[in-house]
Order: sequence, then C-alpha cells, then structure tokens
Amino acid sequence: MQTETSIEIDRRIEHVFDLTNNHVSQWSQTVVEDKIIEDKKGDVGTRFRIVTSEGGRRLQFDGIVTSYDPPNSSSVRLIGEHFDIDVVYLFEEHRGRTKVTQISRVTGKGFTRIVLGMMGWIMKKFSCQAQLKELEGLKAYVEAS
Repeated sequence: MQTETSIEIDRRIEHVFDLTNNHVSQWSQTVVEDKIIEDKKGDVGTRFRIVTSEGGRRLQFDGIVTSYDPPNSSSVRLIGEHFDIDVVYLFEEHRGRTKVTQISRVTGKGFTRIVLGMMGWIMKKFSCQAQLKELEGLKAYVEAS
C-alpha cells in the first residue's frame, strides 16, 4: 500500500530538511522514542531504532537511511515485526517556502499482508489521514522554531 501527502511550510528548505530528518521525535505525533544505533553522520547506512505509539499500541522498528541528498530528498526503511515501511521525503523550495512531500509504502508480513490485500483501500484512507496529521505536526514544529 502506498500513500503520498504534501504540505507547504513557511521556512527555507535547509531548515525544513534538517528538522524533518534530525528531530523526528520532536515533531512526530506517533514516534515516542528514537535512538541512533550506528551513526554515519545521518548519511546512507545510518542505523536507528524507533518506537511508535498510536491508540495505546507500541511498535518498534529498526531503521536504516537509504538515501540522503540534502536539502532535496531523503529516505529510510523501517523494519517491523508485522510490516515494513519505506518512507521518502522530497523537498522543494518556492519563494522562501518549502513543499514537503512524504511518500510511504507499507509492505505487510504474514497475516498483515493478507489484511492489507483484502482491506487495503480502507486502510489507505486512514493512512492518508495519519500521514497528513504527521506533516501538520512537522509544519507546526518547524514554523515555531
């Protein structure tokens, strides 16, 4: 299942890129813990662990930075017990404002793969809403800093 959402932030691209990639637990509505496991200065190959919480349910993901092209784009792969998520962030600056686009692809494992196959269209709607809420949190955090 793939979703894509964009938001415009009233700040310069370099600032938005930095806060998006290096301060996730400060702006994310769902990430409650993040820890660098192997630091390659934020570049490709950096490994990290995050814990998310949504609706009282906590999930742990092992992550790796898969691309890093400041200030234009970045991507990570999050590996979880029930599903993996590939997340791409694209950044475009227009007159001092930055458009951030998040593209997420969820790949289910085991029973979750079956559920995604049968009910993916319903889950996609909720995923798009959650993705927009996350980007609104990013916008509020960046514009307040």
